[in-house]
Amino acid sequence: MTTLVSPTSTLTRDALAVLQPGFVGATAPDWLLRRVGEGLSSVGLFGRNITSPRQLAALTAQLRAERDDILVAIDEEGGDVTRLEVQNGSSFPGNLALGAVDDTDLTRAVARELGRRLAECGVNLNWSPSADVNSNPGNPVIGVRSFGADTQLVARHTAAYIEGLQSSGVAACTKHFPGHGDTAVDSHHALPRIDVDLDILHARELVPFRAAIAAGSKSVMSAHILLSALDQDRPATLSPQVLTGLLRDELGYQGLIITDGMEMRAISGTYGIEHGSVLAIAAGADAICVGGGLADDEIVVRLRDTLVAAVHSGELPEERLADAAERVRSLARWTQHSRGIAERGPDAGSVAGDAFAPGTAAGIGLVAARRALRITRNDERFTPVKEAPYVASFTPEANIAVGDETPWGVAAELARLLPGTETGTYGSESEFGGVLRAAGGRRVVAVVRDVHRHPWMAGALDALLAARPDTVVVEMGVPEAPPRGALYIATHGAARVCGRAAAEVVAGV
Repeated sequence: MTTLVSPTSTLTRDALAVLQPGFVGATAPDWLLRRVGEGLSSVGLFGRNITSPRQLAALTAQLRAERDDILVAIDEEGGDVTRLEVQNGSSFPGNLALGAVDDTDLTRAVARELGRRLAECGVNLNWSPSADVNSNPGNPVIGVRSFGADTQLVARHTAAYIEGLQSSGVAACTKHFPGHGDTAVDSHHALPRIDVDLDILHARELVPFRAAIAAGSKSVMSAHILLSALDQDRPATLSPQVLTGLLRDELGYQGLIITDGMEMRAISGTYGIEHGSVLAIAAGADAICVGGGLADDEIVVRLRDTLVAAVHSGELPEERLADAAERVRSLARWTQHSRGIAERGPDAGSVAGDAFAPGTAAGIGLVAARRALRITRNDERFTPVKEAPYVASFTPEANIAVGDETPWGVAAELARLLPGTETGTYGSESEFGGVLRAAGGRRVVAVVRDVHRHPWMAGALDALLAARPDTVVVEMGVPEAPPRGALYIATHGAARVCGRAAAEVVAGV
């Protein structure tokens, strides 16, 4: 597609302003800096872009040298979904752990400290928190990313998280509107459908989003889900009934509406990224998130020119595009003048060290992880593990939001406490015999993740416990299955600090 207007025209600048693309590399490529100079107002960061706080601060400073008010966004939920600490695991437990503690002051403090870290590195928009009520325990994509299955609990912690995060000068992005918790399909792979009536929607899914709006959430992210009670044809991201009729008009939300990743199959596999982006802006979205898998100049140019062409053809009203672009710029101005970045400055020299080192952040995160543990002693004769054990990690396929590059489990933390600890990874029920052979006479620590969703994992665990009833079981997902093992520990998430907290209990320290 060829450009229909000059790159410097207002229309083209508005089309660029509504895009939130990603890119590859630890420094900003030339094409990205060029587009920022032409009007691109946002970028999205992923784990591939981050190696250390110093590097991240240098990257954001590089972007701001081109445009001082640029929005630098990241998907940093803490817990299982981390981009800051993708190589080692997060210093903060995720939402389910915070919900298990149910102390809104703690949630607020964790979010504030996470925001402080982001702000210090020059990041000013976080695609977090998840306000989804995890009402379907079989949900393959939300799970521990939710504060829980209780609507009111999710609402109060969503509000507390937003307050803590935004007090650091980092804008929150409450997701996934109007609620992704009752799905059995991962929208990264296909289009989920929710067939609940409006009464349930208002009594369950929308309650946390009302709380988020009341708490002043600066942005809201749409879900790629088909909610038949509101729109039988289009998913929420592309639905005027959902984004304009419900979110804007009925709930009164006036902040920025951001789409979930448009390359996800729920959109790209049904409408296509280009046409889907036009429909999203026309429906009421203000910013198009793209770049998790597509991260080059070609996609930015294609989307820019598609939006411009849609205005010329009459498919997209020019005033709607202009309004969306202004909402993006308005949030950028808020971050520029808010406390946090404006006071600290994203200066690479101001960030201490080249690693996300322990300190205040690790302190509050570890406190929260320890408080989130739920421990069941099924054998009163159980004694802590004092010699190097064998850790058997039963590992399911990771969902795309979490990714498979971030380590999880308790083996590394147990090895720190009990040198000589060994570990193995298992992915089928038939492999359980290998656990016994590898463990020999050592105590076994079995680590599972959402065992209730994986029959093979439940079968392997049952067989192991029958052979070795003294096994310690650590559940690092949603603890829906009954507690099993001589000692059972539910961590409510697989963050590094959750593994450390569990390891301390196993070793009795």
